Amino acid sequence: MTSHAMAATVHRTWAADLEPCILYELLRLRVEVFVVEQACLYSELDGRDLEDRTRHYWLGGNGNPKPVLGCVRLLEEPNGDYHVGRLCTARSARGQGRGRQLMEAVLGEVGDRTCVLHAQVHVSDFYRRYGFTPTGPSYDWYGVAHLPMRRTRR
Repeated sequence: MTSHAMAATVHRTWAADLEPCILYELLRLRVEVFVVEQACLYSELDGRDLEDRTRHYWLGGNGNPKPVLGCVRLLEEPNGDYHVGRLCTARSARGQGRGRQLMEAVLGEVGDRTCVLHAQVHVSDFYRRYGFTPTGPSYDWYGVAHLPMRRTRR
């Protein structure tokens, strides 16, 4: 961490316990990164953020829940598999290990259970470091190349 980097704390909550102001900040960051910055015109609000088994993780600066420096969503599928998605960091917080902080927190909860994700191809090596392997060919999703990946530890 560089000397000007803000300390960041991982926060985690179930969807039902998510404060509206934090949900707003998570959605704002995801739209800022995925829709605006990456010029990917898709519907970010997919109906899964408030499902009973959804967990939200985010990085808050200096131990506080805001400002939100990064976030990730963990879904629990009906078959028991976990689905990691929407991992992103604010432009001002990149290059400081924030993505690693979030992935380590999420995978600490997932443990040895099967976990899937759809990685943007240009960052798929990041996920390979955590044991994810491709499960099919890359595909175009609203102009951004993605790769389906799975991590099985059982």
